[in-house]
Parts: sequence; C-alpha cells; structure tokens
Amino acid sequence: METEKEPELEELFEQLEEVTGKMEEKDTSLEESFALYQKGMELLKTCKDKIDRIEKKVQILDENGETHEF
Repeated sequence: METEKEPELEELFEQLEEVTGKMEEKDTSLEESFALYQKGMELLKTCKDKIDRIEKKVQILDENGETHEF
C-alpha cells in the first residue's frame, strides 16, 4: 500500500493563495465561496498543526552550550 506524502508548508501556502484568489473572483458563486472558505480553513488547520510539530522539534541552545527542546 502506497502512503500519501504530506505536503510541505510552501505547498500548503500556495494552495491557500489559490483559494483566496478564487474567492476574490467576481464570478464565484455564494456556494463556491462557502466551499472555498471551508477548504481554506482546513488548509489553515493543517498549516497550524504542521508548524506546531516543527516548533516542538526546534531546540534551544542554553548559556552552557547544551540543547533543550523548545
């Protein structure tokens, strides 16, 4: 079974830009706007979760030169 690769943050940000661009188009219907809004919120949650995981991996270097997880 092939596992799906998790998108990089840059890819997620690009998708968010596409969603907001489509929402700004004058010919986008109300129903499409709601669907795009929902997709955008899901993308934002994915971005937040990914950033939270990355922050937990960041390590802090203390004054003694020892590293500690953030």
